[in-house]
Amino acid sequence: MAETDTRRFVVPAPPAGGRSTPPPRRTPEVVLPSTGPADPAGGHTMVAPAPPAPTATPPRTDRPARVVIPAPGAAPKPAPAAPAAVKRPTTKPPAARDREPARTGRRWPPSRRTVVRTVLGIFLVLALLAVGGLLYGYQQFRSIERVELADVLASADGTNYLIVGSDTRSGISPDDPNAGAILGPDAQGGEPERSDTIMILRVDGEGSRMLSVPRDLLVTISETDQTTRINAAFNGGPHRLIATLRDQLQLPIHHYLEIDFVAFRDLVDALGGITIDFPHPASDHMSGLDVPEAGPQVLDGTQALAYVRSRYYTETIDGRQVTEPTGDIGRTVRQQQFLSAVVSEMSGERNPLRLARMTSSMAAGMRIDDQMSYLDAVRLALRMRGMELEPTALPTSNRTLGSGAQVLDLVQPGADEVLARFGSPGATIG
Repeated sequence: MAETDTRRFVVPAPPAGGRSTPPPRRTPEVVLPSTGPADPAGGHTMVAPAPPAPTATPPRTDRPARVVIPAPGAAPKPAPAAPAAVKRPTTKPPAARDREPARTGRRWPPSRRTVVRTVLGIFLVLALLAVGGLLYGYQQFRSIERVELADVLASADGTNYLIVGSDTRSGISPDDPNAGAILGPDAQGGEPERSDTIMILRVDGEGSRMLSVPRDLLVTISETDQTTRINAAFNGGPHRLIATLRDQLQLPIHHYLEIDFVAFRDLVDALGGITIDFPHPASDHMSGLDVPEAGPQVLDGTQALAYVRSRYYTETIDGRQVTEPTGDIGRTVRQQQFLSAVVSEMSGERNPLRLARMTSSMAAGMRIDDQMSYLDAVRLALRMRGMELEPTALPTSNRTLGSGAQVLDLVQPGADEVLARFGSPGATIG
């Protein structure tokens, strides 16, 4: 049998006679013969596996080699294989790095980079349009006529906006083919100014509500001793109308907005018309309304004005002409429906050119209170965006005066319940 090359270490046996001080530690003696008798000194021959092949790291010399003692009768363990060489990262020489441009972050393909630049460009344009729109809106807002109403408006932060459709008739010639919709059939030159539409818009945490105050409601006009229809209060201007609403209906008014009929017509035209669904063909020979077909119809500014002013609303039903018997009450309902459609159309508008036209049309024929800031107007517009108006009507009853005039009286207690939703503790009339 061929010789087995092993390395043996001789460990001396302990001396006889009990415990003694161990000899000083020394480096084990290496015995090279592969076979032979046991150490005559009584030591034991121990077989250790061959050390691994030398590696690139030099062995440490500051401590003795580790001795592995196998159990008696165990076969010697094979020598472990040399460890595989470890690949270490290499660094390019400076010259090589200088020749290659540095890359920072993630590299997108050219097509995706183009898309990203396009999207960023769109957002930039939209931002510029938004800023430009705000600046343009601010300029238009500053051009609106102001009315000094600080002493009559509610002082607390509020949510009631008085919206008045002004029957000014100024600058309108009776010879105008559309004068009937604006002036009315019996308008004469020099007539006093009256509010043809009186609405209270309330916006709060519960939503938005619109209350129409019938123009024929019988009240006592504030600052006078005259008892007549409430729309006559506008003869004394916005101040007297607000005071009458406060004194007679206990309604707090926080802001005032007035639009004349010419501006109303131009606003509808700037919107491109308003769609109204007619259950039957409708007309009013007094206001000029003429809708020959039933179904959804787009009304231009002139026809829209004739619709909201109609007091002799007549429908064609099964070939018969049926005039609505409610008169002013039916008109207030139509006004609320129409105003809701206008608000919905305006809040959904995104075209900056059309928005500019609408803003210009409204500013040309509007008056607002001197306490309303541009921020107030923007805040109201944002709150109204996408919000549906809840129409609300005052319960009233018809009455004929001794003079033959037709007026309306409040019906209690229902009227106070409605007014309470607009911040009123209760009316002083009815």
